[in-house]
Amino acid sequence: MKTIEQHLSNYKSVHLNTNNIITHFIGIPTIIWSIMVWLSFFRFSLGAGYEISAAMILAIVVMAYYFYLNVKLAIGMLVLFGPLLWLANSISVINESGWVALVVFVIGWILQFLGHKFEGMKPAFIDDLSQLFIGPLFLVAEIYFSVGWLKELNQEVVEQAIEKRMKLDALKVQG
Repeated sequence: MKTIEQHLSNYKSVHLNTNNIITHFIGIPTIIWSIMVWLSFFRFSLGAGYEISAAMILAIVVMAYYFYLNVKLAIGMLVLFGPLLWLANSISVINESGWVALVVFVIGWILQFLGHKFEGMKPAFIDDLSQLFIGPLFLVAEIYFSVGWLKELNQEVVEQAIEKRMKLDALKVQG
């Protein structure tokens, strides 16, 4: 299994352009919210008046993986993306919320691909589907790094990402 450094450096290697990163700070949360709305349509009774949605189940599984990778980043995920789950579950009971989620989903992906147009590189998930789950964690890592937290991790990620990017650029020139 890949380490947090490997995941983040793979992701960072095609996310070095500031405009690309900015589009991801909007696109990734909107995509996540949309998926959570759709998954919130599927609810399961736990008895005694309690229920859980498929979105909650997926969030628990993904958060367990994030905690396995890095506890500090996982805590940031809870703080930043927990409200998206709450909002998605709350909105999912409103008529037409699925259509709203579809529009938001499409806008989110347009922003993602626009960002990669700025970058001049294909999205990370094209070569590694696990990168779809790393995108949100990357955003939290970028926030942490920007305020000076996890400096050693940041240094490792950036060094590895630049090395990987140089190899990717060399392949583009050859191809």
